[in-house]
Amino acid sequence: MPLAALRRCGWPLALALAFCGLTSAVRAAPEQPGATSRVPKPMVEAARGDKCVEDTQFMRRSHMQLLKHQRDETVHRGIRTTRHSLKGCIECHASRKTGSVAASNEDFCQSCHAYAAVKIDCFECHASRPGAATRQSLMSRPGSAPEFALAAQAKP
Repeated sequence: MPLAALRRCGWPLALALAFCGLTSAVRAAPEQPGATSRVPKPMVEAARGDKCVEDTQFMRRSHMQLLKHQRDETVHRGIRTTRHSLKGCIECHASRKTGSVAASNEDFCQSCHAYAAVKIDCFECHASRPGAATRQSLMSRPGSAPEFALAAQAKP
């Protein structure tokens, strides 16, 4: 824009035009290769199995729905399958270093959930290590946890 036109329109318009030009230049700038984000991407250790039960992108988006469906089939209908079981996921994805999927921020489940800022509450009842005893399995054993049995029998 010529200087004479700027004098006629005033400096506020000139500043607004300059700002629009800068913001469009910033938006159009391609990402630099190797540019770092403020949030580190999760580093996921390779799984033990040959292939996951579902496609990787599908699992990233839908694993919680699969786990809920598996839970409903097992708990409510008594149908036990292993294809989408939490136990199967843990056996395949447990870290070789910690032996768990949620013991540290580098472990399989914890790394992605920390990145997405999502709290994992699965392991408050379920074991995060393959073959480990869970609170549910301890409660179901006769005589192993009498305080749980008494609490379950108490009426509210």
